[in-house]
Amino acid sequence: MPSITCPYCFARLARERIAFRCAGSPGRGPGCAPRLDDRLAAYTGSAAAASLPPVFDPPAAGRRGRGTRRRAACPECGQDTARRVCPECHNPLPGAYCETPGKIVALVGAKNSGKSTYIAVLLHELSHRIGAELGTALVACDDRTIERYKRDFHRPLFGDRRLLPATASAVTTQRDPLVYLLTRTRRRRMRQQDMSLTLVLFDTAGEDLRSRDVTDLHLRYLAAADAIIFLVDPLELKAGGGDADGEPINIIARVTELLHVGRDLPHGRRLPVPAAVALTKIDALPLDGALQQNRTAAAALDLNDREAVHEQVRALLHDWQAGELDRYLGHEYAEYGLFGVSALGGVPREGAVGTGGIRPYRVEDPLLWLLHQFGMLDGVR
Repeated sequence: MPSITCPYCFARLARERIAFRCAGSPGRGPGCAPRLDDRLAAYTGSAAAASLPPVFDPPAAGRRGRGTRRRAACPECGQDTARRVCPECHNPLPGAYCETPGKIVALVGAKNSGKSTYIAVLLHELSHRIGAELGTALVACDDRTIERYKRDFHRPLFGDRRLLPATASAVTTQRDPLVYLLTRTRRRRMRQQDMSLTLVLFDTAGEDLRSRDVTDLHLRYLAAADAIIFLVDPLELKAGGGDADGEPINIIARVTELLHVGRDLPHGRRLPVPAAVALTKIDALPLDGALQQNRTAAAALDLNDREAVHEQVRALLHDWQAGELDRYLGHEYAEYGLFGVSALGGVPREGAVGTGGIRPYRVEDPLLWLLHQFGMLDGVR
């Protein structure tokens, strides 16, 4: 079976190397007691969160042993366990991710592009409206993701209706990525195929993207990404000039360079990584044509609508004297798509959600296009 990539430390792993964590001792029953897991503590930066039963290597496969082991007996206490972990960082690996072809989607945005708000609303829509429409399930891969999404995204935006603050630099504030497993059953020709997509969302601060050193340190996960979503503030594009380091095309160029290095691809070769570039906050722009219309709800990608939106955004870029961005993407990526989205659907007022509430507009479009690229979603005309 092909190798997998840990969605936390992004190490490439042969499936037969996936380790196990002892299930521990329930109550007074047999089992290993918790102890400090040095590797997990190094990853999380917290010894308190890394006091767990021990990790052990998988038993050697027999002559007929194939594929990924689902269970193993702890060599210390003999208890059976199904808790699989990455052998490098000791983070838990979901069972579906170990056994199905997972995909890692990275999200990158420049300063003021609305990354945090987009993440909050996209995950909310995937758990509700879009999930019901597509027949998908979205599950957090660990407790840290559950707690961070509630604390930093859902509670302030949907509960308190406050705008999310600018992302702090990873130099001063350590942040875990949000890691979700999106699963979908696709039925074709009397057969059904279960597929999974790993969403690894890291809301990188704008200043982190302006330094090549920090980019290499905090965005190394891009080297493992199967696709990328770039968020761009259209007002920055229209204004032009300003701080060159913060211009969207320069940030995209730095990330693209990292993708080339991570795949050891020479420049001149297009990256085989689908890139979705989304203009955020389009509710603040006067629009017509395809961008003025909501996407038709369906469990498939409307290819006519997709092409119309792509061409309209491309025309906007050239009207704003930002056609260089479109040309650059065409030179560097084998597949790229242009999008227009609005997470809030209205202009905020004094640090709070507008009176009309949160009305997401086409926030799912980039992800639906990527699902189509991965063969998880049919396209129709």
